[in-house]
Amino acid sequence: MTTYEFLCRAFQKTAFAGQYALPWGDPDLLRGPGSVNELPALIKSLGLRRVLMVTDQGLMKIGLPAPLLQGLETAGIFCAVYDKTVPNPTTTNIDDARRVYDENRCQAVIAYGGGSPMDCAKIVGFLAAYPSKTAAKVKGLQLHRFRKLPPLFAVPTTAGTGSEVTIAAVVSDAATHAKFTVMSPLLRPKYAVLDPELTLGLPPAPTAQTGMDALTHAVEAYISLSHVKPTDERALEATKLIFENLEVVYADGRNLAARERMLYASFCAGAAFTRAYVGYAHGIAHALGGLYNIPHGLGCAVTLPHVLEAYGESAYARLADLYDAAGLPEGPVGAAQKGKAFIKAVRELNERLGIPAGFESIQDKDVPEIARRCLKESNPLYPVPKIFQQAQCEAVVRGMKI
Repeated sequence: MTTYEFLCRAFQKTAFAGQYALPWGDPDLLRGPGSVNELPALIKSLGLRRVLMVTDQGLMKIGLPAPLLQGLETAGIFCAVYDKTVPNPTTTNIDDARRVYDENRCQAVIAYGGGSPMDCAKIVGFLAAYPSKTAAKVKGLQLHRFRKLPPLFAVPTTAGTGSEVTIAAVVSDAATHAKFTVMSPLLRPKYAVLDPELTLGLPPAPTAQTGMDALTHAVEAYISLSHVKPTDERALEATKLIFENLEVVYADGRNLAARERMLYASFCAGAAFTRAYVGYAHGIAHALGGLYNIPHGLGCAVTLPHVLEAYGESAYARLADLYDAAGLPEGPVGAAQKGKAFIKAVRELNERLGIPAGFESIQDKDVPEIARRCLKESNPLYPVPKIFQQAQCEAVVRGMKI
């Protein structure tokens, strides 16, 4: 073990010990078809009368939030709307949404949409409790801050990010386009709505990409060295549900039962990785998103098998468990064979979902910067099975170039 690896592992062991002092309870859930209609009554019962909805223009254009907005109005709740959130939300998005929150004297935040509105809304709520801060000033771990945040109600319209249960938000710096992560127990939503009807209109491509994002969460959490029994249970359940249902909803987006199971799979995967962490698949995907604006789910889907192959034997035993959980065909025997077979199964799933094996957009000149950004995010924080340094990470990225 090199000195660098020793220092990374020492940090991770300290963080692992510290996690037992943090609250890990799930958000209160509203679940099932039509459950979003229960939200106005819940908000009113909490004595809240002025809220901010953070969403995006695509959802507003198709009118998906309209029934909830009408329900809030009927319940006597004023709702300001910020709908300028972009994919890979920026510090500018967050600061603008925070101004809307302040100007309308809001008391709570509704995150409505995919991972981008979720992440934007989380930081808006955080900044509401810390008015001297801006979005660019809250990077990294925020474990020393314990002010009470306004209630956050998470309404996911995709089954992928799991952001409705996580303590993290990912933000793009508007000036540098580099992504950074903010983590705090305070960012976990207080309430989450898992209504599969809100996901019925999602086209096949984003359905596939967000579903593979959830699978990446489950896999990276399960092979993490900071896994514990609760994260293992959630990661295995998510893997099982995704392999059983993702291709179903990809082929038939109106299958309500499969959509509901995918939403719960995303929730389980989010609960797993927010405690056990992710790994280099996410680090590389974040770098690709920052440099080329590649959607996060697509970046994770493409990157995952490449990273798993690079981990090699350090991950095979845990990947073998995932092979079994996924219900894949009998045949491979032993950890190494099953581990390799699981990686192959992920590649084949990507292919069936129309997801490419790599990216033409990756430029040779950018490879060192992609690796640098990945490692800056990942080391020493992520307790990965095998610690990469610059040359190893660059090799993985070059292997993704087509």
